[in-house]
Amino acid sequence: MDVENMTMVTEFIILGLSDNLQLQIPLFLVFLLIYLITLLGNLVIITVTCADPRLHTPMYFFLSNLSLTDICCISNIVPKLLGIFFSGVKTISYAGCMGQLFVFMGCAGIEILLLTTMAYDRYVAICHPLRYSFILNQRVCVLLVATSWIIGFLNSGIIMVSVTYLSFCDSNKVDHFFCDIVPLIKLSCTDTVGLETVLFFDGILTATPAFFVTLISYTYIISAILRIRSAEGKRKAFSTCSSHITVISIFYSSILCVYLRPNSTYSQEQGRILSVLYTTVTPMLNPIIYSLRNHEVKNALRKAKGKKLMGAHKGIRSVNWVRPMM
Repeated sequence: MDVENMTMVTEFIILGLSDNLQLQIPLFLVFLLIYLITLLGNLVIITVTCADPRLHTPMYFFLSNLSLTDICCISNIVPKLLGIFFSGVKTISYAGCMGQLFVFMGCAGIEILLLTTMAYDRYVAICHPLRYSFILNQRVCVLLVATSWIIGFLNSGIIMVSVTYLSFCDSNKVDHFFCDIVPLIKLSCTDTVGLETVLFFDGILTATPAFFVTLISYTYIISAILRIRSAEGKRKAFSTCSSHITVISIFYSSILCVYLRPNSTYSQEQGRILSVLYTTVTPMLNPIIYSLRNHEVKNALRKAKGKKLMGAHKGIRSVNWVRPMM
């Protein structure tokens, strides 16, 4: 195809979640609440992890990067969606759509790799506790996180460039609430074999190894836990990875349902619902799961709250001390 005809649209129309006008304000309020809770929860995780020396460990270094990824992911999607709900303006420029796709695919890739790294972290902590500090030293941790971010956005860039070679000549209406790869492929009026091949090899080279590393790590972890004789020892060992198991279960189940379903059974409505799960709900739940089910995070939060209360108490005392006599 001639290069000039590669792309015949300058903007897309994002159809959103519902055409019902009566639902726009309720949906706006729901997603605004989800967005604010997500920002607050993940910022608290990052702040507490940086502020409390007891949390300066590989596990919480990875967790803070996961929180940063969740903030980037939801901030890439929800503000535009809120604008659609509030104003009814559904258009997005071609560059804006490609940018949204790039950030989303990058964050998804980074999250997969970070969750894999966290699974490996739990494997080393439970199966090789005496060598934990040696294996996961600061240099290795920084290298693992940097590699996750580089690979995530490198893969995303390759996918985005491949999408730019598609032609959207029949319609510019994206039947989704953001510029995702699946609705863009279905919208294209040209052959998508090349892009689908890129996605296939991306999954083979990145997502599949990450999934199996996670699976193998937990196979060894479960085996090690079962060998612990005391029930209390088993409970403590399992509690160190229960939060991570919950997070990866939610994340992988929603991702697999959306991207590994046969085209014959793919439903745009179901795809939108599942996409809401991993683009907005999961980033909101991650800090809640880690804070509610992790004693170290809860203790750090109590410590931070205690310091704040002590500071306020001292402030009140100082005000009383300098208060003039009546």
